[in-house]
Amino acid sequence: MFTFSFTNSQKGHLSLFSAQVIYALNYSIAKDIMPKYLHPISLVFLRIFGACILFWGLSFFISSEKQNVSKDDIKKTFWLSLFGVIINQFFFIYGLSITTPINSAIIMISNPIIVFLLSLFIFNKNNKVSFQWKHWLGLISGIAGALTLILFKGNFNFGSDTWVGDVMTLLNSASWALFLIYGKDMLQKYHTVAVMKYMFLWGTIVFFPVAVFFLFHEEWQNIPISIYWAIAFVVLATTFIAYLLNTYGLKLMSTSVVSMYIYMQPFLATLFAVMFGKDTITITKIIAGSFVLLGIYLVNTKK
Repeated sequence: MFTFSFTNSQKGHLSLFSAQVIYALNYSIAKDIMPKYLHPISLVFLRIFGACILFWGLSFFISSEKQNVSKDDIKKTFWLSLFGVIINQFFFIYGLSITTPINSAIIMISNPIIVFLLSLFIFNKNNKVSFQWKHWLGLISGIAGALTLILFKGNFNFGSDTWVGDVMTLLNSASWALFLIYGKDMLQKYHTVAVMKYMFLWGTIVFFPVAVFFLFHEEWQNIPISIYWAIAFVVLATTFIAYLLNTYGLKLMSTSVVSMYIYMQPFLATLFAVMFGKDTITITKIIAGSFVLLGIYLVNTKK
């Protein structure tokens, strides 16, 4: 009987690609939620608290042996939560609400660069991480492709009206880079869900006092059903499922490969726009998409 099984590398790439599909869809689905119907802080808390409930619920279906996180490591998950949940989500959501999507997308391209530099110059103890010319070429190729996909849309402007949101988005990018580097060892040591449930528990505890005022003053009765469905997608898919896929991919792949997948977001968003009849295929988009895929390939290749 014929059987087929995925290698760890294939599982990692499939997980990371699936996460980027969700993020690309999220751009269209979540853009109408704030600030018209929800304050950004309210949406951030709903994401964190909703994911916390889902991860703890999922943990009951996983062997307890794989979730036996030591007390010292539970304390360490607070710092992972700080970088990977609290700072990451707050600065991204709030920053996006006061800057433009184009600005935000361009700044997020900095994430693979930050990961590369931190890995190479700060966290690369005893030269454990080796970057070849292919990796640098892949990084440049990914940047070129993503920038081309974003900039041809126009409406790009850094200025006094957006600089606060731009800085917040940059802090979000740096925070996520730190999580990718610091979180890898913990995710290899324990089950992904075990780490996630504590991360989002810390996030809920820390963020609740910040969010309670905004949650109390939301006009929940005036929110349309369609927006509630959008909120459900943001919590279930963009937070719970995408975090699960990203961290599982980080468990199997290098931090550089994980961060490079960010370049697929504008590429996939363009493909979805074409599929939904909101955009058209051009030679510029084909070339840009090819650069993105080439960059991911080069960063993933070994000696």
